[in-house]
Amino acid sequence: MNTLWAPWRMEHVLGTAPAISGCLFEPPGSAAQDKTHLLLFRDELTVVLLNRFPYANGHLLLAPRRHLADLTELNEEENARLMAMLAACSTILRRHLRPQGINIGLNLGKAAGSGIADHLHFHLVPRWEGDHNFMTVCAEIRTIPQHIEQTFDLLGPDFLRPTVLPTP
Repeated sequence: MNTLWAPWRMEHVLGTAPAISGCLFEPPGSAAQDKTHLLLFRDELTVVLLNRFPYANGHLLLAPRRHLADLTELNEEENARLMAMLAACSTILRRHLRPQGINIGLNLGKAAGSGIADHLHFHLVPRWEGDHNFMTVCAEIRTIPQHIEQTFDLLGPDFLRPTVLPTP
């Protein structure tokens, strides 16, 4: 039997994770990348983070820099940039994690399932055949085969390569 470790999820499972100050999608500083905050990429229009409590290995969060709650509030440039970044994020995930599929989702509003309803964000969740087993169904626990910091180190360099990301 293999043991799958996801120790960073325990605070989330127990409900003891410390509350973050401010907005998750507005990490402090101005750096384009920050491992402490799981910030893979930030430019003038978008932010890409690794989800600290992922549904699957490589679960990304993509948001506009501007604090907006709804798609209708995006300007044309922000909208185009988010769509281009969705494609770039998908490319990076496919290159490094080789998923057989990717769920891309957007929950608008708390009633639609958004945990952070006041800042619009997309979820990109890599998927593999049989990736979620009985543990998810029976215990609401997901098994993540790679430590989140290793995933950051794997994906991070591509987010800093100008040839990989679309130009703003």
